Amino acid sequence: MNRVDVGYEIPSRDFRITRETLVRYAGASGDFNVIHWNERIAHEVGLPDVIAHGMLTMGMAIQVVTDWCEDPSALVDYGCRFTRPVVVPDDGVGATLHVSGTVTAVDDNIATVSLKAMCADVSVLGKAIARVRVG
Repeated sequence: MNRVDVGYEIPSRDFRITRETLVRYAGASGDFNVIHWNERIAHEVGLPDVIAHGMLTMGMAIQVVTDWCEDPSALVDYGCRFTRPVVVPDDGVGATLHVSGTVTAVDDNIATVSLKAMCADVSVLGKAIARVRVG
């Protein structure tokens, strides 16, 4: 990857999340919390419906950065806060997570990328910041 400037917008991406996605992620991660697959329990605990795993959402968001830099090992660090759940309806369509990012700083060949993750026009990650080696 070539050196980038502050303000550069990395390519955005949409991720489709279905109930099948949740089942597959649960099997891979071992996170079988019922709020990720059982509507009745999700409603009982005050959720609008089944929700995606937070770490799944976080992982999809960082994929935008690792795809852009073409080298996952260039990732120096990454962190975020979960601000809203990604609700995944059982309608055959699911939810769409839209992730975009902007380079906010470049210092000593490290680019800081601020990520924006949206679902149904609502921000689902806050303070999502990744730092990657560039140049």
